[in-house]
Amino acid sequence: MADEQPAPDTVEVAPGLALAYTPEPEAEQGRHRRRKGGYDAMANLRSWTPKTRLGRMVRNGEITTFEQAMDCRLPIREVEIVDALLPGLEDEVINVNMIQRMTDSGRRVRFNVMAAVGNNNGYVGLGMVKGKEVAATIRKAIDNAKLNIIPVMRGNGSWESGGGAGSSVPFKITGRSGSTRVTLIPAPAGKGLVIGSKGRVVLRLAGVTDIYSRTHGQTRTTINFARATYNALQNLNKSKVSADQKKKLFMSTGRVNE
Repeated sequence: MADEQPAPDTVEVAPGLALAYTPEPEAEQGRHRRRKGGYDAMANLRSWTPKTRLGRMVRNGEITTFEQAMDCRLPIREVEIVDALLPGLEDEVINVNMIQRMTDSGRRVRFNVMAAVGNNNGYVGLGMVKGKEVAATIRKAIDNAKLNIIPVMRGNGSWESGGGAGSSVPFKITGRSGSTRVTLIPAPAGKGLVIGSKGRVVLRLAGVTDIYSRTHGQTRTTINFARATYNALQNLNKSKVSADQKKKLFMSTGRVNE
């Protein structure tokens, strides 16, 4: 049984699993004590029984980093895999839309939620689900975003940029969702995120701190704007770049150790 497994302290394990089996400090009594009933990723990892091949490899310590999980080319179908390999992901709800529909039995209310997750250092995910209750739907949207997490290619593509780790995109790239098109343009360090608020959320969680942008179409559509920004980051990974260009533009994919 998964609950009876000993704490994996003698072999190399994923960082999330190591945190899950680390004894927690005593909770303080008073207004700062932990609220019961909330989502606890560490508790889920302790009781996790993998159902996929990749999940078993992570649980057994054969894969300890997200980079290794991507190199093995196996699909990520369990949220616990992401929690184990990328602990401490930040999440943010981008849009909550209430949908009402009249049926023979009365009015039916459902919610459409889009959420984004990221580690602010080279990984970001976007997910959208529908449900009957807001809280449960938000939780499902965050889990869906974790399953859609991708590495982000960063670099210094602006002629004004200097050396060092890339804080922008290496070259101009366009993403599309519906009629909305978002073009990300390299910017020098210190410029900030010159883009709409929803695109700014996606880029911030991805670890991109400087960007210019150009948009076309129905840019006031919140969902499509965030999706187009995410699609632009996906298109970066599909671009073929030579080793000389990667060195010249200080390009890196995924997280960068500082």
